Amino acid sequence: MGVSMETARTWVERWERQQQLYAVDREERFTVISDVVEHICAGRSRPLLLDLGCGPGSLSARLARRLPDAEIVAVDMDPVLLELGRTHHADAARYVDAVIGEDGWTDALELCRSLDVAVSTTALHYLPEPVLLETYRGLGALLRPGGALINGDHFPPDVRSCSDLTAHVGRCRAERAGDHAQEDWDSWWKAVAADPELADLFEQRERCRPSSGGGGGNRHLSVRRHAELLHQAGFRHVTPVWQVGDSCVLVAVKG
Repeated sequence: MGVSMETARTWVERWERQQQLYAVDREERFTVISDVVEHICAGRSRPLLLDLGCGPGSLSARLARRLPDAEIVAVDMDPVLLELGRTHHADAARYVDAVIGEDGWTDALELCRSLDVAVSTTALHYLPEPVLLETYRGLGALLRPGGALINGDHFPPDVRSCSDLTAHVGRCRAERAGDHAQEDWDSWWKAVAADPELADLFEQRERCRPSSGGGGGNRHLSVRRHAELLHQAGFRHVTPVWQVGDSCVLVAVKG
């Protein structure tokens, strides 16, 4: 069921390009997350990092380059993306197949020590609010004191009337930066489905995909509401460290 190095490279490179459509200043966001990870892990000889919703290993690969002595565990539920990551970014992380937020999902990580940092970028917004809170609690239990959860995503402002404004600022920034991919999410997946080498993985993906409905995610939650949930989950300090439009990097430090 594995894929060739060439096939994985082609699809990961196309993934990187199409993702430019969905994360304002995506590379800068990755850099900021890496800056925070480096700061939290300063002085630790072999920090343990968890990449939540890792996809094909985009963030894990960047973290591995920044912190070559780190041990990285990367978790996702998508067999296509996991196999692309295992092949193209094989040395970056240990890849784990698990559904974030499901009962017992942290057991699948098989961690033998406390985490220094958990990171995520545009991966936790699909969790309904009650599941998100329990996920935050579970992550808090995995982190060492002083460890951190770093979440890069799009967070709408508290005042709904300002949502159009922050979205507009983000779009203008993307246009100035020239972040115009030639394919979007849907067209990328249609092309993947048509690749014979990925047919078995794609069929597995279709079988494993959760049914639609039953939650609606948490894209409507503001930074303030995320901070409230994180405080409930036992994180002492919560602060945004970077923002463009409604694209934000939020850091929560365990007390």
